[in-house]
Amino acid sequence: MRINTAPMNPAAVPQPVEDVQGDDRWMSQHHRFLAEIKEKEPEVVFIGDSLIRNLSLTQLWKQMFEPLHCLNLGIGGDQTQNVLWRVLNGEMEEISPKVIVLLVGTNNYDHTAEQVTDGILEIVRVIQSKQPQAQVIVTGIPPRGEKPNPLREKIMKINESLAEECENLQNVTFLNVDSSLFVNQSTGLISATDMYDYLHLTQAGYQKLSEPLLEEIQNLLHEFIKVENTSIITESVEGELPNDK
Repeated sequence: MRINTAPMNPAAVPQPVEDVQGDDRWMSQHHRFLAEIKEKEPEVVFIGDSLIRNLSLTQLWKQMFEPLHCLNLGIGGDQTQNVLWRVLNGEMEEISPKVIVLLVGTNNYDHTAEQVTDGILEIVRVIQSKQPQAQVIVTGIPPRGEKPNPLREKIMKINESLAEECENLQNVTFLNVDSSLFVNQSTGLISATDMYDYLHLTQAGYQKLSEPLLEEIQNLLHEFIKVENTSIITESVEGELPNDK
């Protein structure tokens, strides 16, 4: 019998955020999400880190996403293992969304590109086990840093791996975040007009991210409705067959 001696991937082991500051804010947000889940019946759920969380603070969220009955479960600073803990501890219970949007990984500083990729895929696996009816959008991690840097290269590797892996997963779509949306191709620089601290998006930055994301969500919702309508028609026809003379 062969014993697996491979080291455990810390980016794929569920872990709550340690309350080092003593105010329990992270767990308070998790508990608030659990309460919101019981109150709402979202069609679309967003989950991830601050790049997800801050989207809900923009006018774009109110204009483009709220009409689709969206629920935002983003927490600033979350890494893959933190989101994994949350989906295993109630944040994918008592709801039945049609689409789930996942964006996480930029905060996994201490993990390799391979570890982060596997951590994201583990989240996807758990989400699918709890929400098998949902279409999952894995959003590529946006580039970061004003100038070219090793984290951008790491993010590029993660996104390339995710694109390849998601092709083989049913009901999973990888939404590529083209770096050219944010990186000047001549200078290699990211503008503060898109990312005010060269990580978090401005209103202009979210506009660039939201347009392809919204289009993908709408396409999936449209397909979901088509499937639902087909099922209803099929059930109606089958129900009439016994009375057909």
